[in-house]
Amino acid sequence: MTTVAAPNESAYALSHLDALESEAVHIFREVAGEFERPVILFSGGKDSIVMLHLALKAFAPAAVPFSLLHVDTGHNFPEVLEYRDRTVAEHGLRLHVASVQDYIDDGRLRERPDGTRNPLQTVPLLDAIGEGRFDAVFGGGRRDEEKARAKERVFSLRDEFGAWDPRRQRPELWQLYNGKHAAGEHVRVFPLSNWTELDVWQYIAREGIELPEIYYAHERDVFARSGMWLTAGDWGGPKPGETVEKRTIRYRTVGDMSCTGAVDSDAFTIDQVIVEIAASRLTERGATRADDKMSEAAMEDRKREGYF
Repeated sequence: MTTVAAPNESAYALSHLDALESEAVHIFREVAGEFERPVILFSGGKDSIVMLHLALKAFAPAAVPFSLLHVDTGHNFPEVLEYRDRTVAEHGLRLHVASVQDYIDDGRLRERPDGTRNPLQTVPLLDAIGEGRFDAVFGGGRRDEEKARAKERVFSLRDEFGAWDPRRQRPELWQLYNGKHAAGEHVRVFPLSNWTELDVWQYIAREGIELPEIYYAHERDVFARSGMWLTAGDWGGPKPGETVEKRTIRYRTVGDMSCTGAVDSDAFTIDQVIVEIAASRLTERGATRADDKMSEAAMEDRKREGYF
């Protein structure tokens, strides 16, 4: 009698990156079928780059059925803006830019004494969502970044003022997402919610995704402030007594130059970056974002006002 070996179940199991990719692709397709005017937040940062890569995969060979939105603080890193514009042109995408500088110039916003513009993004973001009539807004937030983001669902309902209320979070059992919302409300969608920083970098390595060179070790003129290395620039740094020096650094996350710190690093390749991150005990926002250190509830307070 011939016996047939039982199939090896592990041979059919998805790797953790395949499982995360499958979940994200499902979320993109779910939103495409459930909402009328979705938009993807795209800054040229690594998380938004991975998010766009997943969207391209979700709808290939068709074009991505969403436009892109970037809230430009006016203090963004030039390398990142160059990457953003090149990527938009390469894929034939439509980009909406909401400029914080425009709001400062016409008096709708005031410059902060500390020069940080990250908290000023909320009003231009909400105005852009309203003007574009976007009912679903994709963001690259991940739960491992910060405790307020850890509390948020994949589909995050925002009220007519763009505010987030943790008490209105909906259950998401068996990957069933409820996008129901009233007129004037919208839903923030986070396809990378269950990813970690290490997952993102391993996926970038696997997929061969190009990133701005700012994410890899390079020499740069920086100065020390609040325990971080900040890039010197017209935004207001350095102040008297702060010395500029050339160091070999890289950025784990990118945002407003006035509040995004660099880390000393000799990780010149993606494999070296992965090794560095695997050994780290601090999230990228915890280590390099001054705006999250303003108070214990800084991020949650801003989310309640309409920030991502």
